[in-house]
Amino acid sequence: MKRLLSLLLLVLWLSLPTPAQALVHAHNDENGTPVVRSLESLRDLDYQSWQVVAYREGPPGGPLKLRIVGYPGKVRLDHPTSLQVHSGHFRWELADVTLANPQLAGDGRAAAAEFDLAPLLADLHQDRPLRLVLPGVFVELPVPPFVVAEWRSLPLAAAQPPGAFDNPT
Repeated sequence: MKRLLSLLLLVLWLSLPTPAQALVHAHNDENGTPVVRSLESLRDLDYQSWQVVAYREGPPGGPLKLRIVGYPGKVRLDHPTSLQVHSGHFRWELADVTLANPQLAGDGRAAAAEFDLAPLLADLHQDRPLRLVLPGVFVELPVPPFVVAEWRSLPLAAAQPPGAFDNPT
């Protein structure tokens, strides 16, 4: 009986989900421009999956963007639509910059939106959980603190060879 209980506890322990970790990746785009990004798949309160990519192109201190991508054919995002961000009593409204990106502006699937992330990161001094609201698309997309920590590291992250950030400490 004791052995069976030990075996059952071991199986339960091994089946527990491991904590998710966002990863910062560095690479060069097709033009050779360094890109540093954090990529994570998150679920909204309706249990729909969204790919959330925070990135910076160019040298440290360059512009920061947040791209939200839904499943093509399942969602169409209208532009411009500001992204609302909440954390406790703090509120931000991030400008929709999707149409400034020729690649996204010409994509007929309209399943992605891009926002200026700099105003949010300028105000954040902690890795606090965030709630994203995209009117007409999703009511709330929770962003955990470990993802916020990755976003906060992007402004000054050095462009490293691919995989340099894959083992966070």
